Amino acid sequence: MSRPPIVGVLALQGDVREHLRALKACGADVRPVRRPADLDGLDGIVLPGGESTTIDKLSRIFGLRDPLIKALQGGLPAYGSCAGMILLAKKVLDGTKDQQTFGTLDITVRRNAFGRQVESFETDVDLDGIGGGPVHAVFIRAPWVESIDDGVEILAAVVPPGLDESKIIAVRHESVLATSFHPEVTDDLRIHRYFVDLVGAAR
Repeated sequence: MSRPPIVGVLALQGDVREHLRALKACGADVRPVRRPADLDGLDGIVLPGGESTTIDKLSRIFGLRDPLIKALQGGLPAYGSCAGMILLAKKVLDGTKDQQTFGTLDITVRRNAFGRQVESFETDVDLDGIGGGPVHAVFIRAPWVESIDDGVEILAAVVPPGLDESKIIAVRHESVLATSFHPEVTDDLRIHRYFVDLVGAAR
């Protein structure tokens, strides 16, 4: 019998424990990732919700940025939620002047697009590839995707409060997945299970 996939969670800041719990419940062997050595042997990695600029700076302080980019460019499956989506994107609008990303997903995102903390909201959304009905999506200072390049698949969009046009909130390119919202703060494991299945298929 094949072993469970080993999935790391970037553990510099943000919703680390919540992602570890969800991934473990989906049958993955889990590992916090803080140092370059923690990348060894991983089958996939999750970049959690949190503060994208802080995670970016800490990845440089801990010497993790370059090895992680190398792993992602080498095909390591990845899932980014909220701040993780920003970190995976190739281009960020409304970021800080010195903000960097890991640049592995061919999308442009707008940071804090849905507004400040007090403008956080929840809604139900349908995601392509996720069965069982709508997913309850929690948006907290969330980005949205402004544009995608060829090869990136749109999985979901939503009309934000106060607007009359839909915005992209979930995308996938091969084994790289990103959502604007935080499935890790709910009890719904379907998105984590979807990612664990992507990791298994990529092995």
